[in-house]
Parts: sequence; structure tokens; C-alpha cells
Amino acid sequence: MRALICGSMAYDTIMVFQDRFKNHILPDQVHILNVSFLVPQMRREFGGCAGNIAYNLKLLGGDPLPMATVGEDFAPYRDWLDKHGINRRHVTEVPGSYTGQAFITTDLDDNQITAFHPGAMNESHRNSLADVQAVDIGIVAPDGRDGMLLHAREFAEAGVPFIFDPGQGLPMFDKADLLGFIDQATWITVNDYEIELLQTRTELSAGDIAKRVEALIVTRGSKGSSIYAGGHRIDIPAVTPAAVNDPTGCGDAYRAGLLYGLLHKLDWPTTGRIASLLGALKIEHHGTQNHHFTREDFERRFVAEFGHGF
Repeated sequence: MRALICGSMAYDTIMVFQDRFKNHILPDQVHILNVSFLVPQMRREFGGCAGNIAYNLKLLGGDPLPMATVGEDFAPYRDWLDKHGINRRHVTEVPGSYTGQAFITTDLDDNQITAFHPGAMNESHRNSLADVQAVDIGIVAPDGRDGMLLHAREFAEAGVPFIFDPGQGLPMFDKADLLGFIDQATWITVNDYEIELLQTRTELSAGDIAKRVEALIVTRGSKGSSIYAGGHRIDIPAVTPAAVNDPTGCGDAYRAGLLYGLLHKLDWPTTGRIASLLGALKIEHHGTQNHHFTREDFERRFVAEFGHGF
């Protein structure tokens, strides 16, 4: 069973500010904001939603097929994908461009300030589902605006069930766009901030949105997540990580868990718990693709956390 993962691939430059943003940003002076943060720690990591989701799904034993557009600087990331056996048949290089670049500064409260250069991501519409052999499921994750619109439409027209995951790309779309995504998608996943924005933009309540898809999944960080499906709300507990080292990429890990559960037709309580555990395993490590485990390791941790297997 194969999942087509439409989304970005990017390099994440992650910096850690050894203080709290709130101590340096004056609320009554934000109209003349001019701040500089000393960041003695910096790392460059492989990231982007498609890359992160594919990496996590591969760790679970899945068969991810990422679809993304990248730049001429992609060689190190290409080698990383090859090393981990992730198919890059539909990763397209755009001449004269950079791979997407995220510059993320995190403070001691795990707040983040991010600057993102999309680069080749803006050309994601160059990729088409018409070039893809049979897939069982898909996800439209944050990517170039035209690409997200195209791939959602192509999934719907091909009858391939897919998750709509607007993420940080949500502000790019107006009411008509978002209603179109909702009507085309099989499932929708957002975090607690994004569900508020989605409701505001569409003028629909969370309940109204849930009625138009098979499931609406809302993640709430350390408070766990909620799955609205079949007229019911299923609350999924958060897994307490052994250490909180880096929140970047936890949402993508969670979404890989959703894909795994859906591919294997698991029930929502089990699917949500797989996703929750994946997010916790990610947060225990710096970077978005530096955590490692075997399938046996994951199953043992799952039993330890929830008292049963899957």
C-alpha cells in the first residue's frame, strides 16, 4: 500500500535563543519592532512537510512516495532520501532555484519565529498525479499555492482519498478556495490555531466542517488531539516525551501516523495513538528527521504507553 505525499521539501536552519522572546519584545512598541536575537546554537536539517512525513512513515514500515519540487542545491537531501530508501521518483528539480529554506528561531518556551523562502516550492504545480502510478491514499500538505489547489483537485478527480493539511499555508487561501478543499478532501487535519483560522475564513463551525468530511482531526500539543468522525468526538491523549528537545516537525510526524492508520484501516482511537506516539518520539530529538527506531521498538513503546498493541 502506497501513500502519495504532496508537499514541500526544505532545508531547516534551526537556531536556539537561550532566553524568552517575551523578555525582548515590548507589546506597546511592536509598530517599530527592531530586535536581534543572539543564537549560539545553529543546525541545518532536512525538512519540509513532504520530507518529514515520508521519513516518519518509512520508519513505521510504510511505502511513502513524496511529490515535491526542489532546487539545484538538493544533492545532500537527495543522498539522505536514498540512504533511507525513500522513493524520489516524483521529486522534481527546478533549474535556477533553491530548495525551500526555513530559518527557525526557537526560545526557551518553545515559541518559534520562522522566515521561509519557498524557492522551488512555488513550482509545485509542475508535478501532476497524471504521472503517478496507482496509489492508495494521499495527503496535500503545505506547498506552493497552485500546487496544493491542483493536487487536491487531481486526487478528487481520480477518486483517491486524501488528507487536506493546510498547515502554515492556510493564509494563502480565501473562503472559496478553502470550501473547495473541504468538499474535495476525505479527511482534514489542523492544529488548534489553524482550526480557529479555518472557521473564521470559511464561516463554518468545526462541527459543520466535520460533517462535510469523514473525519476532522485537531491537534492540541501537550493537550493531545481530538478526532471528529461519525458524529462523535474521540479524544486522543498526548504521550509524555522522555525529553522536550525540539517541537519542529511534530505535526508532520503525527500526520505520518494518520496515514499509517488509514492505510491499514485501523480504527480512529488506534490511529490517533500511533500518531500521538510518533509526535512524542520526534520531540525527543533535535531536528525533524534525526529520530530513529525499529518497528519492534515502536510497538514496545506503544504497549508501554497505552497498555495494548495495534
